[in-house]
Amino acid sequence: MSEREGGWAAEFLLLAAIWGASFLFMRVGALQFGAFPTAAVRVTVAALFLLPLLVWRRGGPELRRHWRQLLVVGVLNSVVPFACYAYALQTVPTGLTAILNATSPMFGALIAWAWLGERPDRWRIAGLLIGFVGVAMLAGDGARPRPGATVPALLLAIGACLVSACSYGLAANHARQRMAGVSPLAVATGSQIGAALMLAPAAATTWPAAPPDLHAWLALLAVGCLCTGVAFILYFRLIGKAGPAKALTVTFVIPVFALAFGWLFLGEPVTPWMLLCAAVVVLGTALATGVVSGRSLRRR
Repeated sequence: MSEREGGWAAEFLLLAAIWGASFLFMRVGALQFGAFPTAAVRVTVAALFLLPLLVWRRGGPELRRHWRQLLVVGVLNSVVPFACYAYALQTVPTGLTAILNATSPMFGALIAWAWLGERPDRWRIAGLLIGFVGVAMLAGDGARPRPGATVPALLLAIGACLVSACSYGLAANHARQRMAGVSPLAVATGSQIGAALMLAPAAATTWPAAPPDLHAWLALLAVGCLCTGVAFILYFRLIGKAGPAKALTVTFVIPVFALAFGWLFLGEPVTPWMLLCAAVVVLGTALATGVVSGRSLRRR
């Protein structure tokens, strides 16, 4: 492995670990803050972290020119998924949410087909079907709610995770269509500022009556600074070094770290069925996005 390849591979694993930890941090925060306040604190912290970098890079004019489209990206890429995941994490384990998050590129491919007319080949269509079968396997038998949660609550939580994944797919296609030429830092910063403004009313009306403790605050500071601010910077660096196709595959590695962190720090069980379902979801998503092709599978 060359030095350049080793560099991006190290950043790839670091990014997967950081985003895998985001589910752990959001779980800790969401139990005390609730869904909307958790999402609001996360994006506000991220915006405050990224804004000085944007000012240093003199990106203010770019932010003002594209504020409407950045607001749309903020809703699709932050408001909807962060609130939905914070809601789901109060019911389902962190590893399950990360596995369902791995369907985001699959939804992106499906939306690109419907919206942009990018018809997938038969292998990608097969990947879409395989991926959704994996999700159905999880929802049907492999997923277990937390103690005290009901089956309807479990199904609502799984649905919230899939809404999040679909929203990420919409955001990616929207940014591709409408945000070409806008710097990644401007997109990241502007979308977080927009998301913070959009979430503020819902967070204010649902703010917990009992003050969250220090652990919950530290968890949300970590998810805002590390898992959103720093992660954005790493992700865009990774795209520059390895290209978007390789950067996309980070989504497949995130569940490994999320499952490990959930088991290590929260005592969450990792069953063979969950691992099997995760493998099915990852295979389907890899085929649906073209990361793995039918031709490469036949060669093996």
